[in-house]
Amino acid sequence: MLDQRLFHEADRQLTICNACRYCEGLCPVFPALERRNSFLEGDILYLANLCHDCRACMPACPYTDPHEFAIDIPTVMAEVRRETYISYAFPRIFGEAFMRRSRTVGIFTLVSVVLAIVLVWAGRPGDLFTAEIGPGAFYRVVPWLFMLIPATVATAYAFLVMSLGLLRFWRDTDGPLRSRFNPLALLSATGDVFGLRQMRGGGPGCSYPDEAPSHSRVLMHQLVFYGFLATFASTTVAAGYQEILGILPPYDLLSLPVVLGTLGGVAQVIGCVGLLQMKVKGADQPATHVLRSLDVAFLMLLLLANVTGLILLVARETPYMGVLLAIHLGVLAGLFVTFPYSKFVHLVYRYAALVRNRQEERQEAALAG
Repeated sequence: MLDQRLFHEADRQLTICNACRYCEGLCPVFPALERRNSFLEGDILYLANLCHDCRACMPACPYTDPHEFAIDIPTVMAEVRRETYISYAFPRIFGEAFMRRSRTVGIFTLVSVVLAIVLVWAGRPGDLFTAEIGPGAFYRVVPWLFMLIPATVATAYAFLVMSLGLLRFWRDTDGPLRSRFNPLALLSATGDVFGLRQMRGGGPGCSYPDEAPSHSRVLMHQLVFYGFLATFASTTVAAGYQEILGILPPYDLLSLPVVLGTLGGVAQVIGCVGLLQMKVKGADQPATHVLRSLDVAFLMLLLLANVTGLILLVARETPYMGVLLAIHLGVLAGLFVTFPYSKFVHLVYRYAALVRNRQEERQEAALAG
């Protein structure tokens, strides 16, 4: 999977770090690599995805450039993660298309938006800018099945592709799949995901984009993560309103689906803008450059999905609702179809690495006890 140059460079740097061990308390990567005397490709893939790119190791490391060892763990780990995302994509040609050339994401989303507008216009010729209000207003513009079927297919496809990637990652980094199903390790790793503990640089905070430790990156990630969960909860509650209670959208501003969706949308907008600013501020750092286009493409698309959704909420009783709905649905199509070929997949592989790390910690504690 990894080309020989990248494998040997990662092996060289990790071997030096394993001998030094100065950064042992900064993040779980260093205790994890200390459990190994040498590094196979699977070990490097695992450690790279366990890395949360907090970069706390860089200010602490005595062997960074201009030292002859030229240690730069964040950059080499970022390069390995990029190869992970591309190599485990299915089919791989899509991973190459979307992850190496992020402009493909923009082109695909633009085509989706134009197609959505054309379909809405074709269904309402000469009547595109007529205001629709009251229960079922959205469905008079776009029929319910026209929303449900494409969304279901896109979600199922994304889930299938990411599941295949996850299974291959497990196989290549840890052998038999049954070794993964440790309930306590799964529970601990889930807590790591929700708390973003490994992004705190050993306590003081993340050293990205500045060398001075800060918790701002953790906060921005939490806004995006919990905002996404809130919008997902909003969609789930709205489905319950419609299918169980028989109440059709659009819903009142103070209804639970709208409140959850609004809070989640605003949180994601703030988080995406904050993370994009960090990408700009840290653009001269090699580790940022490796995944910058992939990061920016995903953050921009997620930001656009939430902005169009919030605008649609504000203008849903105006003559522009039909066009805004088409634009929003087109952006969502671009977002969901490209999920398995975007930075979103980092959650899949990072969670698997966290599970393995927790399992190794438990095995180590058992041996020590």
